[in-house]
Amino acid sequence: MKTDLHLVFSGKCREAFAFYEKTFNTKVSFTMTFGEAPQGAPVPPDSKDLIMHTSMPLGSITLMGCDAPKGREATLGGFQVSVSDPSSDEVERLFDELKASGSVQMPLGKTFWSPLFGMCTDKFGVAWMVSVPGPQM
Repeated sequence: MKTDLHLVFSGKCREAFAFYEKTFNTKVSFTMTFGEAPQGAPVPPDSKDLIMHTSMPLGSITLMGCDAPKGREATLGGFQVSVSDPSSDEVERLFDELKASGSVQMPLGKTFWSPLFGMCTDKFGVAWMVSVPGPQM
């Protein structure tokens, strides 16, 4: 079984995925707007420029996303995306990028499960846990 992650944005999906491309040094592999959907698909006229689906490789998963059509927006929440890297320098870089214009819930530091762990929310409202793997991870 393969598990991936799908994020829903309120009109900021394109901007968020451009940010994730830069932050994680990856590339969007597919993007389709609602306006590019096959003829006959129920697309509200005011949603034609919103992202219907986009995806990119991120570590061992595919990170996917879309914009909710107008009137069906929802707030992100109730989860955190966890990323880890054996390099402390890379974890510090990722944390700095992700927290920029966002917020920090737990600054980077040593924990009993990781030599370097932190939690933040990015400027798009996505919550992240960033760490160097410890012996139990």
